[in-house]
Amino acid sequence: MHIVSARPTLCWKFRSISPSKSSLLYFSHSYSIMVSKLSDNQRSLKLAPLLQDGGWKLQSERDAIHKSFSFANFNCAFAFMTAVALQAEKMDHHPEWFNVYNRVDITLSTHDCQGLSSRDIDLATHIDEAAGKYISQN
Repeated sequence: MHIVSARPTLCWKFRSISPSKSSLLYFSHSYSIMVSKLSDNQRSLKLAPLLQDGGWKLQSERDAIHKSFSFANFNCAFAFMTAVALQAEKMDHHPEWFNVYNRVDITLSTHDCQGLSSRDIDLATHIDEAAGKYISQN
């Protein structure tokens, strides 16, 4: 990942009091790292395998990748989305997605650099791994 700059982000930290209640613990500063677009070399080494073997497609209207997933039912689709959401939150990189019953459509692009970055490659790889777990439940 090529670091361009970092920008401060303010966030609230919570601690759990009980399974149903949370309490505000403190206010903190964190830094989200801005990334750059994939280079031509990164595109051929890291992006190409996702496009060739992984079923991801480049979008024609912007620098983004897209993939559709089908699951046995809504519960499997929602479990998959939950697994992706938890990882996306850890990465501080969130997908654009659309869900209808057993289908989930996902688009990845990094808004900070207005195109594809290494974050998209990492998240797409995790998404494919998670999909394998929930599609196999069919």
